[in-house]
Amino acid sequence: MTDHRYLDLAEAALSAIESACDRINDETDVDVDNQRTGGMITLIFANRSQIIINLQKPLEEIWMAARAGGFHYKWIDGQWRDTRDGSELFAGLSRYASEQAGQPLVFEPNS
Repeated sequence: MTDHRYLDLAEAALSAIESACDRINDETDVDVDNQRTGGMITLIFANRSQIIINLQKPLEEIWMAARAGGFHYKWIDGQWRDTRDGSELFAGLSRYASEQAGQPLVFEPNS
């Protein structure tokens, strides 16, 4: 994959995460503060827990750190897939954000 292609795909994922946070804040009583600095988004929940998603350009990966642990995602067959178990980035983010928020939250690639 070229650097340009990786950045396009990774930036689209970060934008979808930001849009999902806006939608969640508008449609639910959950308050997810999202702060973006360059290639990193920090999600901050009401209980002060955080999820950090950041780009790892040299490895062409997206990394996510949550209470549940650290996860590395690589673009495989049209999706960001966990390098250990093959799970999808947005499914994992939905799961871990729901755990940290204490109620169901949905993140989708095209939010």
